[in-house]
Amino acid sequence: MATTPRQNTIAREGRLEGVGLHTGAPVKMRIHPAPVNTGVVFRRTDLADAPQVAALVANVSSTDRGTTLGSGDAKVHTVEHLLAAVVARQIDNLIIDLEGPEPPAMDGSAQGFDALLAEAGVEEQDAPAKFITVEETFSVTKGTAEYVVAPSQGYRLSTTIEFDHPAVGRQFASFRVGDGSFTREMAPARTFCFEREVEELYSRGLAQGGTVQNAIVLGDNGGIVAGTELRFPDEFVRHKALDVVGDLALVGARLNAHVVADRPGHKGNVALAKELVERAERKKNTRPMLGIEQIFQYLPHRYPFLLVDRIIEFEERRRIVGLKNVTINEPFFVGHFPGRPVMPGVLIIEAMAQVGGLLVLEQMENLDEKVIYFMSLDNVKWRRPVIPGDQIRFEVEILQIRGSNCRMKGVGRVDGQVVAEAEMMARVVDR
Repeated sequence: MATTPRQNTIAREGRLEGVGLHTGAPVKMRIHPAPVNTGVVFRRTDLADAPQVAALVANVSSTDRGTTLGSGDAKVHTVEHLLAAVVARQIDNLIIDLEGPEPPAMDGSAQGFDALLAEAGVEEQDAPAKFITVEETFSVTKGTAEYVVAPSQGYRLSTTIEFDHPAVGRQFASFRVGDGSFTREMAPARTFCFEREVEELYSRGLAQGGTVQNAIVLGDNGGIVAGTELRFPDEFVRHKALDVVGDLALVGARLNAHVVADRPGHKGNVALAKELVERAERKKNTRPMLGIEQIFQYLPHRYPFLLVDRIIEFEERRRIVGLKNVTINEPFFVGHFPGRPVMPGVLIIEAMAQVGGLLVLEQMENLDEKVIYFMSLDNVKWRRPVIPGDQIRFEVEILQIRGSNCRMKGVGRVDGQVVAEAEMMARVVDR
């Protein structure tokens, strides 16, 4: 019987220094191990309060000659080469500190990042890895970029490019991602540009750190500008494939899919990442792990106080995700701001507590003889109103279990925005 892959982080810290490819800014980079379910997070340690930017497609702020992430005033430019190396080594949780706005360019490839991660080592963690598994073929088109995504055991990428330049022409390459071949086949492939573009890029504030030491420059005379030699005859398509892997890292999970990319670019890659995330969310919402009939078996609540519609994610003794669909027919809207319906904040927390109760009760024996009571609430915050038509996504994780007592932390979101959060203490007792 196959074992479920576990999440990974790095075993040791590591560091690199250099200059950003597009910003030209000097930067020091450190990588740190991170707890389960952290994901990949950048920290701008050169800015006040070291703001964090999660490596998620929702945070993409620009795809102009590279992929830039932003959260508030914090931005991180050209993340794709580093993220490609992270994905290839199946590292799920990682903190990346940057004293600057961009990872170092190194030699314009992912080779330096791959070597850094190899030196840091991989440490398996006690939680199942998160996957997006494609079960039916679909396509995405963005400008001239076209993608077809098909079911696959594991992650496979096939890429075709075509440029009107004698050194490039039409090239094709296909790779397995995560099978150990990245170090040899993709990581050394460098970024490239056309000689005729250089001045225009400079004028737009891009390629400020670019040189023939970290980029292949395709000359106007049909050759390659002196200072670089190709590492592969098809180095160009290999680098474009590397970019696809780095941009699709922003789905925040490992992929089980065959991605066929024709003339890919960052804008198209990000559009595909968004489509993958949206399809995964729809799949969760239409295939609940616990529907309302199963919830009835666990919780004693009934109309009008049952406030959970379905459970879509569950990790035993760790984490649960549940949904509450808010409709105008909710009985509390009759008397709570009827001219401008707003869900009472206490009921939002009650719904969160019911989701947490399902996480605790699921592990109990003799379930029919048990009931859960909540003993305390701490650090309760309401961030924005919840109105008819909203769907609240509650994520509750266990902080501590001691005997029959359990301490949990919950967050409720609508369309990705936090609406409420709280820490809760509960006790399981006999009925």
